[in-house]
Amino acid sequence: MSNTLGSLAFVSVLLLVAPWAHAQNAEPPEQDQTPRPTAIEYSEAYETRAKIHKYASFATLPLIGTEAILGQSLYNDPSSHTSAKRGAHIAVGTAITGLFAVNSVTGVWNLVEGWNDPHHKTLRLLHGFTMLGADVGFVAAFGTAPGGRNLVNFDSQKSTHRAVVFTTMGIATASYLMMLIGNR
Repeated sequence: MSNTLGSLAFVSVLLLVAPWAHAQNAEPPEQDQTPRPTAIEYSEAYETRAKIHKYASFATLPLIGTEAILGQSLYNDPSSHTSAKRGAHIAVGTAITGLFAVNSVTGVWNLVEGWNDPHHKTLRLLHGFTMLGADVGFVAAFGTAPGGRNLVNFDSQKSTHRAVVFTTMGIATASYLMMLIGNR
């Protein structure tokens, strides 16, 4: 009987201790805690706007370069307020305005539609905000442009205009290149 009681005690202790010993040595299985990526579906209109935005963007640097050359030529010309280059400068500036209007509408619209896409989101936001800042800069450039009938302070106006324009062009070019190079 004592042998049976001893065996029973031994088995009882084994039954109580074995799960604890096993759980202590067992390593928890590795589980991937990252959620599965969700598919982002874009509309056909998104793709069309993206294509318009991309192809219109190719005109950015040539227009900015042309405007800088024309503007510097006018800046250095003492009779620039009557120069024929002034019309070309205004025409190229108007083309830049149209380009930025198209790209602002298509870019902001696609940024809103693609808000849930995490792919390059920081880059897209930084590009969007800097280009909107450049939009404001180009409006300020228009507002500081010398001309009209008030030619009394023409020289000081053209210096202010030039500073605003070159700052804005620098911001726009940096933002354009950031997206061109970084969006791979």
